[in-house]
Amino acid sequence: MTCCQSLDLAIRRGVTFSHVLMWAAEPVIFHAIAALAAAPSATLTVPGHGLPDGWYAAVVSAPSLPGLLARSEPPAPDDYRPVRVLDADTVEFNGINSAGWKYKGGGYLRAYTPVPLAGCTAELVVLDRPGGTVLLALTSDPDGGIVLDDDAKTITLALSADAAAALTWKRGVYELRITSAGGVTTRIAAGAVEVLP
Repeated sequence: MTCCQSLDLAIRRGVTFSHVLMWAAEPVIFHAIAALAAAPSATLTVPGHGLPDGWYAAVVSAPSLPGLLARSEPPAPDDYRPVRVLDADTVEFNGINSAGWKYKGGGYLRAYTPVPLAGCTAELVVLDRPGGTVLLALTSDPDGGIVLDDDAKTITLALSADAAAALTWKRGVYELRITSAGGVTTRIAAGAVEVLP
């Protein structure tokens, strides 16, 4: 199962636009926490976590990690935080001060599965209204404005400062669709687009 993310975008006229998305799907994966380095940035030993850098994860079933523990089960969207991958067995939650915490064992990193992007293509179309006139189209073709990175599991939307300066419209609606190597097309994000002065 994959859900379509509702996400509004803002492009400033004459300024380079860049926005990075990550596409996640079920099944939910759990990685056991083995240790905590009680330091100014919470650093967890999570053997073989397999998460890409910047991936969002929630900490569950770890009451001795109060500043990281998800507030609800299942975790709410704001319980997920980006992890900084230090190595294959270690992640950091930057900005979370765990100095003085007494880790008593247990707990898991809970994350959604990164969707493979190898062999995929992408298209973002901005319309003046649903079903209306095309205002802007980006693709994953070379220099098309979308970069798919399977290693990092990222989808980067980009528009040069010159291209942003040439936009004459102010508002629209968009859909971002990814087509797999097998020909399955999935809408992964949609929302409003505003061009700011």
